[in-house]
Amino acid sequence: MTDTLSLLVPQPQEIQQREGAFTLPDLIRIHVAAPAQAHLFTGDYLAEQLNEMGLRTALTASAAGNPAITLHVDPHLLPKAESYRLLVDETGVLVIGADRAGLFYGVVTLCQLVQLHLDEDAVSLPHLLITDWPDFPHRGIMLDISRDKVPSMETLFDLIDLAASLKLNQLQLYMEHTFAYQGHEEVWALASPLTGEEVLTLDAYARERFVELVPNQNSLGHMHRWLKHDRYRHLAEMPEGTPHPFHPDPEPFSLCPEDPGSLDLIRDLYHQLLPHFSSRQFNVGLDETFDIGLGRSKAACAERGAKRVYLDYLLKVHEEVRRRGRVMQFWGDIIIQEPALIPELPKDAIALEWGYDAAHPFEEHGRHFA
Repeated sequence: MTDTLSLLVPQPQEIQQREGAFTLPDLIRIHVAAPAQAHLFTGDYLAEQLNEMGLRTALTASAAGNPAITLHVDPHLLPKAESYRLLVDETGVLVIGADRAGLFYGVVTLCQLVQLHLDEDAVSLPHLLITDWPDFPHRGIMLDISRDKVPSMETLFDLIDLAASLKLNQLQLYMEHTFAYQGHEEVWALASPLTGEEVLTLDAYARERFVELVPNQNSLGHMHRWLKHDRYRHLAEMPEGTPHPFHPDPEPFSLCPEDPGSLDLIRDLYHQLLPHFSSRQFNVGLDETFDIGLGRSKAACAERGAKRVYLDYLLKVHEEVRRRGRVMQFWGDIIIQEPALIPELPKDAIALEWGYDAAHPFEEHGRHFA
């Protein structure tokens, strides 16, 4: 394999390089095979990328005239979801996807291949066969939009484009208070929140590019942006405030898991937030509940155990998520502290593991949740 091909990102599973090269013509005809309408976005995406490189293109649904590039889906040829083959030979370029996502990822690789062989005079692509598939079905990133600046829509569009170009298929926007919840204006008034209309637009934009925009709303800890306001302070575990790493002054930080009003608030947030997302997954947070058991739930935690109180609240949140037809994601940093409780987690809930250190025990913790 040449050094140039080693620059493909992510590196394809299999690359067979062959003798010869195919030179793209001055006008690159891109044949989008039937059903052409189903794959038109991917064809347009390829044409747009090539145009930005200074190349001329024309989309067609006909194979007449020996098109330089053919895009095709064949689920029988490639049984693995999101897989593709990219063939370059003397007849041109053929991209075959196992499904619509696989075809798109094949086109992403083709765009990189063209970029790597871009020349002032001509683009000559080496004869090769690439066969590629993902090792992981879920490949995502999460961007914090609550403890830093809320990005502009243009920036978020660019982030989705970047994720798609790297074959990532999930994006989460970490939210504490940065959605424009109706009736809660005092919480987000100075936060430049995302509106429902903006989320709908982002969701559609991401979905076209095979990126799932997964809703995210913390639901127990990290609620200080809410609880510092008098209207919500009575729901806090420690209404008087507690030191925490995210503000120089003590603030109420977590909802009280024993207060029915905590779930009433969460229900309202879920009711408003979730309809704007097509994803069936939902990250409810539940991480870093530093103060649980130190305030209003102290007696319950002394009687049942702090992690049992936490689990009981998690189960109630799970029921709210399940009733709305979603699969609950949550951070596992609290429940992993008492592994004996892990078998009581809902079987359809997805525990997420976070850690900032190179030596964080991801594998050890992952085995507990598997």
